[in-house]
Amino acid sequence: MRSIIGLLLLNLLTDCSVSFTVVAPPGPVVAHVGSTVILPCWISPAQNAEALEIRWYRQDFQTPVLRYQHGNIQDEQEESFRNRSSLTPRSDLSGGLKGGDVSLRLEKIIIQDGGSFHCYVSGDSAYGSKDLELKVTAPGSAPVLFPRPLDDDRLNVSCSSSGWYPEPNITWTSDQGKTLPPAGVSLHRGADGLFSVHSWTTVSPSDAQLVCCSVSTATGESKEGKMDIKGFISSGSSDPWKPLFFTLLICALLGLAALILCKYRNKLTGKKAAGTDGENIPVKEKTVPVAMNIEELRKHAEQISIDRESLSPDLKISSDCKTVRDSPDYHSTAEGFPYQLCAFGAQQFTSGRHYWEVQLAAPPKPPKISWLIGVVKHGSFRSKDRSALTPSRGFWFLCSDGDNGFYTNTDPPITLSISPRPERLGVLLDYDAGLLSFYSVKESKHLLTMRTRFSGSIVPLFNPGVSDESPLKIVDCPVAEESPAEVTLPLLNNCSTDA
Repeated sequence: MRSIIGLLLLNLLTDCSVSFTVVAPPGPVVAHVGSTVILPCWISPAQNAEALEIRWYRQDFQTPVLRYQHGNIQDEQEESFRNRSSLTPRSDLSGGLKGGDVSLRLEKIIIQDGGSFHCYVSGDSAYGSKDLELKVTAPGSAPVLFPRPLDDDRLNVSCSSSGWYPEPNITWTSDQGKTLPPAGVSLHRGADGLFSVHSWTTVSPSDAQLVCCSVSTATGESKEGKMDIKGFISSGSSDPWKPLFFTLLICALLGLAALILCKYRNKLTGKKAAGTDGENIPVKEKTVPVAMNIEELRKHAEQISIDRESLSPDLKISSDCKTVRDSPDYHSTAEGFPYQLCAFGAQQFTSGRHYWEVQLAAPPKPPKISWLIGVVKHGSFRSKDRSALTPSRGFWFLCSDGDNGFYTNTDPPITLSISPRPERLGVLLDYDAGLLSFYSVKESKHLLTMRTRFSGSIVPLFNPGVSDESPLKIVDCPVAEESPAEVTLPLLNNCSTDA
């Protein structure tokens, strides 16, 4: 009898020893200098992690970034992460520690934070770990161009920009699409690890009327400055006021550039100007520049609808072809995001700028957590698994995959930390420039820009995911008033991919 009772107790203890696996999304997590980022990590199957040991570390296991044990954060940690690290749920629906979410939050990101992080979880009967890579970038200041007339009816144009990471490249082009050879390039890295770049080129009226200086990094950050050189080049050189005019102009431009760089550096390093109130806004979470506000974007608005002929039978669409969601009868047989539930726009684009907005929330219902939005090359409509949905095959998109977070379809995929969850997403397709940008309309915030080369006809791409209360709805933008002058949009990039 005692042996039977002992055997039952042993079986009971064995059943209570639940094993688990440590899980993290594929691909690197990208963050800007000065921003806050969450490195997602959780255990599966989901279970209460409050009694487990959670250790985030880099090279040294004994000197962690953060260590949680016995229900508390322990004091031992790498000094550079003190007061900057905490355990934070990766989403509002993850359940936090009670739901097995052991994600790490890092604040005030610096360049030295880039690299591998290890998520280690240990219990009485099981343990596991997962590696994540954090890529740190810094989108530098907008290039400032300075003109200087030469005696031979040519113009020397210099271009300067600072605050970049990783090391940037600089490219000169003309309005005719030609690449202009630089006369020289100099690169400097400051004590803060950020790069400054300076370059110059010489042009004549026969070379170009508009000169563009573009500064970019291998991670996809890119900014450009343009200058119309017609007003600076003249066939005559006898006007005695010309030297004085150009001297005053250059001094004014230098003063403006110094002011812009000073303000940018203060924001980047977290400093506050004297006599001002309020917190400094992290670089990644800045609102869209004035020349890039939603009203400016809506000047390129298109009336977008969904093509019924290419619609999946597992999707339900409204009579006006604007609203789509998964069919109540749809039952997925595969795990993960339902990539096969794609819907395609009825409009095709082969040039120019085009903008549309997608509603992802129907209050009082919560915002959708499952969706895929982007563009696709016309004719690439039959791919059903993620391995086929690549830029090389004509797909470019941003995906929200529930608790797995936000990611792109680049190779490798890039995971993004976006908060709050977008309720209305703006999409800007700049066909000629090879740019696809996404914006959170409610916050007027730029989220991501993908750089590529488009060819053939491009159509909008939508996927409403499954099991959300709210549908995916394409909304008609309010008609924007025309401005008296054309505005050049200084697009900010967070990632890139080439077709």
